[in-house]
Amino acid sequence: MLLHAQNLSHAYDYTLFNNLSFSLSTRQSLAIIGVSGSGKSTLMHNLATFLPPKSGEVYLFGSSVYTLSEKDLNLLRREKIGVVFQSHYLFKGLSAAENIEIAAILSSNELDRRLFERLGIDRLLDQKVTHLSGGQQQRVSIARMLSKKPKIVFADEPTGNLDEQTAKDVMDVLFEYIEKEDAALVLITHDRELAKRCDSVYELKNRNLMKLT
Repeated sequence: MLLHAQNLSHAYDYTLFNNLSFSLSTRQSLAIIGVSGSGKSTLMHNLATFLPPKSGEVYLFGSSVYTLSEKDLNLLRREKIGVVFQSHYLFKGLSAAENIEIAAILSSNELDRRLFERLGIDRLLDQKVTHLSGGQQQRVSIARMLSKKPKIVFADEPTGNLDEQTAKDVMDVLFEYIEKEDAALVLITHDRELAKRCDSVYELKNRNLMKLT
């Protein structure tokens, strides 16, 4: 089991969600849907080790992540966790290729040139990321994330800036990746049709997580 969430709860000035529990294994995909403000992105940050829940436990690869030392947590993030944020967090002064190469170097992996073609960015690699459209930057950020060869991918609205065909192509890449690399995918989306492509679909609503499929 790659991921296990146990009794997660989180709140700010109000409660976002209470006592959420679910699991995810190798080569599985899980979608979490819900309206804006329901807590989807906060839940992803809890799961991806960036934000401790108010209560409950997150287990990744058998370890309770929020009991790890900062050194071990950073190592886990660098080597095994891949995250696609709604904001791309690319290095603006660098080219697309340089942004991707940084991730590969830090994780000691070789670049997969076929990935660039699949994502439609092979002709964009020499351009500064500030010269790229939002959708192009999104695909560069996905290529950078996959170049780490993570064992679990957290993707927050990864197709939000993409047209329908490009969105399908990107999701094909993600699903093929988890199958090939014995990885897993947690997809955060408002798109119910996209969510149906995952093995399991949960809806975050009224502070609870309901399993739909």
